[in-house]
Amino acid sequence: MTPTAPTTVRWFALPLLLLGASGFAAFWVLLALALGRQCAWLAPLAALDLALLQGLARWPRGAVRALTAVLGTALTVALANYMIAAGQIGMGFGLRPGESALLMGANYAWLLVTLANTRVDLLWYVAGLGLACWSGLRRRRGP
Repeated sequence: MTPTAPTTVRWFALPLLLLGASGFAAFWVLLALALGRQCAWLAPLAALDLALLQGLARWPRGAVRALTAVLGTALTVALANYMIAAGQIGMGFGLRPGESALLMGANYAWLLVTLANTRVDLLWYVAGLGLACWSGLRRRRGP
C-alpha cells in the first residue's frame, strides 16, 4: 500500500518557503561580500533549494507550485541583490549590511544593482527562474 500525495498544501509550506528564500539569500549575501562578486550563479541553486523545500512540504506539482517557486526564487534574487548593494555601501561607512539596508532608498539600490550586474549575471537569474518553473511543473518519475 503506497501513500498518496495530499491534494492540499500543508499549513507550514508557505512559511517554509519564505524562510528558505530568506535563509538562502543570507548565505548568498555572505558569500558575495566575502568574494567581492555578485555570485549570480547561485540563482539556479536557490531554485533547487526552494524545489527541495516544496518537496519536503509535499506541495502538489502543477502551476501553483511552479508559480510559487518562481516567486520565491525572484524574492531570493531581489533580496540578495539588495543586501549585497547595502553591504558594499555600508562597508565604506562602517555599517553592517542590515544597518545600511535601512538607510538605503529603493532608487539608489536599483541604481547599484543595475550597475553591478552584467548580462551574464542576468542570464544566471533567468536560468534560476526557468529552473524554478520547470521544477514545479515536472512530473515525478517512477511509481
